[in-house]
Amino acid sequence: MSFKPKIFTEAIKVLIWINIGLFILKELSASQVDLALLFGLSPNTVWPMIWQPVTYLFIHGGIFHILINMFVLWMFGSEIESIWGRAEFLRYYFLTGIGSGLVWLLFNFSQPTSVLIGASGAIYGILLAYGMMFPNRTVYLYFLIPIKVKWFVIVLGVIAFISSFNSYSNISHLTHLSG
Repeated sequence: MSFKPKIFTEAIKVLIWINIGLFILKELSASQVDLALLFGLSPNTVWPMIWQPVTYLFIHGGIFHILINMFVLWMFGSEIESIWGRAEFLRYYFLTGIGSGLVWLLFNFSQPTSVLIGASGAIYGILLAYGMMFPNRTVYLYFLIPIKVKWFVIVLGVIAFISSFNSYSNISHLTHLSG
């Protein structure tokens, strides 16, 4: 009996379709309603809008934001879901996503109008799990440069840590790091 992970597991399919659907809706409705303000995570509105620690995971800022997150989710998450099962995978995905959002809130209460969007905290959680499960596997950075997963994850963590001290970016490196 051999183990062969599915190319698209059930939870991965659902997560990707929800993200794509909401991204299209966000782009089409941009002139009527700002879905990032409604579903993004914000210190100013999180208490009356208690869904935000979950829904911010499904709103993305631009095409590259969603493409990279969904590619990494598919690339690393499918195998993890195949091993853990759908329920355990989703539990971990939402735990890391919600957890990283709450860490972001703690550090951003002094900026009440800031808004966090995107699945990057959960994606970094998936990368960490994959790195711990398969540390000596090789992945190809930019499809060209071979690197062991453990070093890939460590390098991404170091970049997120160093970048978290830069307040000139719209990227929440703290969320990446806490995922």
